[in-house]
Amino acid sequence: MALIPQPARGFPQPGHMIVCGDDALAERLAAELTTVYRERVTLVLPPARHADAAGRARSWPLSGPVQALVSRMGGPSADDGADRPRVLAAHELDEAVMAEAGVREAAAMALVHDDDETNIRAALAARRLNPRLRLVIRLYNRKLGQHLEELLDQAAALAVPGLDPEALDTSTTVLSDADTAAPALAATAIAGTSKVVQADGLLLRAAERTPPRAGQVADPGLCTLALLSSTTNDPSGEEGSDASGEAGPTLLPDEDTVAAATGRGTVVLQAVTHTGPPEPAGRLAGRGAPLGSLFSRRLRWSLAGLLSCVLGLAVATWLTTENAHPLHAGYITLLDLFAINDPATDDPTARQVLQLLAGLAGLLLLPVLLAAVLEALGTFRTASALRRPPRGLSGHVVLLGLGKVGTRVLSRLKELGIPVVCVEEDPEARGIPLARRLRVPTVIGDVTQEGVLEAAKVHRAHALLALTSSDTTNLEAVLYARSVEPGLRVALRLYDDDFATAVHRTLRATHPQALTRSRSVSTLAAPAFAGAMMGRQILGAIPVERRVLLFAALDVAGHPQLEGRTLAESFRAGAWRVLALDTSAPDERMPDLSATPTHDGSPRPTGLIWDIHPGYVLRPQDRVVLAATRQGLAELLGRHPHPSPRRAGS
Repeated sequence: MALIPQPARGFPQPGHMIVCGDDALAERLAAELTTVYRERVTLVLPPARHADAAGRARSWPLSGPVQALVSRMGGPSADDGADRPRVLAAHELDEAVMAEAGVREAAAMALVHDDDETNIRAALAARRLNPRLRLVIRLYNRKLGQHLEELLDQAAALAVPGLDPEALDTSTTVLSDADTAAPALAATAIAGTSKVVQADGLLLRAAERTPPRAGQVADPGLCTLALLSSTTNDPSGEEGSDASGEAGPTLLPDEDTVAAATGRGTVVLQAVTHTGPPEPAGRLAGRGAPLGSLFSRRLRWSLAGLLSCVLGLAVATWLTTENAHPLHAGYITLLDLFAINDPATDDPTARQVLQLLAGLAGLLLLPVLLAAVLEALGTFRTASALRRPPRGLSGHVVLLGLGKVGTRVLSRLKELGIPVVCVEEDPEARGIPLARRLRVPTVIGDVTQEGVLEAAKVHRAHALLALTSSDTTNLEAVLYARSVEPGLRVALRLYDDDFATAVHRTLRATHPQALTRSRSVSTLAAPAFAGAMMGRQILGAIPVERRVLLFAALDVAGHPQLEGRTLAESFRAGAWRVLALDTSAPDERMPDLSATPTHDGSPRPTGLIWDIHPGYVLRPQDRVVLAATRQGLAELLGRHPHPSPRRAGS
């Protein structure tokens, strides 16, 4: 697929897009907008991203990852002479750099620096320069992101009083690459059961089905989302990618294609449900610690026995004392218990015996109370400490790295109820407080050192997720884990696609019966960021081998491919498929189905219907949830109405 030629002079022009960042996400996002959506893009990067940029003023050719991605998607090479994204070098993203990038004429701007403060400063400056600018901001802090969205949208409304409220809904979007990629990475750990894409208020599940026997057709579930590549079962084969051609995976196939592909596995939509927090058990639910967690079972039995003894002594004192009130008898027993009553030398023998027994009970009670205090203090101390993996643990997921991505993946795995053991070298890492709060067993140590993975019980684990920021560390950990347990399911985070492909093929050839996956966070996150820049709600993304299938919310009005057509007629094989219909009235709908639920009684998206009759005619007032390829979504947005036949099924 060739790029649409861009003017060499006078660029930037009105309606172009700006991407500002300092890592691979910015480069992949620029390539996504250029090659898929055919947008004019200005990419602003720090000079440190290009070692060969010395002496250049403001622009240079695409870096290695971008050029490789453009080449794989059919774009021009560095020697073609065709125009590519305009690249600016900037040490600091100030207003002067933004003005040079053309922020006043731009349609959208993505701020995807790895530092939240840098993105916030740039967003405030960009909103002052262009109140109508659509902003997509990368922030790890979700709560801060919600407040920032409101602030920037209010600033846009004040600067442009007549701004369309519908346009304001997509004026500012805050995303996190860690949140976007975490569901796919967590799903990889439980591959073979289901793939999960969580879009905040929605939970989309897809199941990977193994190839059926000869003469049989795979169960389509609610609908078939994809056919896996023909090399999936070949130990020496690689995961299908955009460059795999007919041997690669087929996204959104029609029924005839599914019926003919009897030897290929499928990815089908299995279940779609709404999720929310469980109802509290009572007014005091969650307050304090239960008695069972403070004291051991032996200590509880000891306390119960002593209390029963004291109660028996109080009853005996009441029965043997004339005209004694029960409360007075209990008071006398407590005085005897704590040895603060006068000796009963002149009282009857029964009273003297009871006093001696009460004193003996008091002697026994003292060490029990001391043990209770020590156990309670020990419980509170261990509650703030990291747990060690229990001895008999098995069937768990070993998670390496508790940085930004690892923390989000840990949260997803716990939401799915999957046992996890974390390994982290830095005791002050971002995810350590979460692991401590969730009581997740954690091993502090370098995964490349001997004994660390053994402490995490990797030999009895179900899967290994290597998510540290170092490719070599992830690879070394995976190779060592495979030497310990050859059949272990592994998924590793790798930056370079070519390196990831080589590692994947080698591991599969060496261990053909074990599941191996390699994932790049920037590759998983870039489609969602690109969709947000186009002003559409991207609810989530499902990785199908090395391709991505997007789930988006879309208003039918203004889309001739949907409006006035039946559900069956609107289906475009290899491009898009309508999955659900929002039956709520337009004025009662949630403005953003992908918004983070507040759990405060606010309306939830309960008007979605997932089992729609094929003959239903889509109306302009309808809103649908659809699955689409990146090219299909771009075509729906009117970016390239005549896609290349070679790319139509990708």
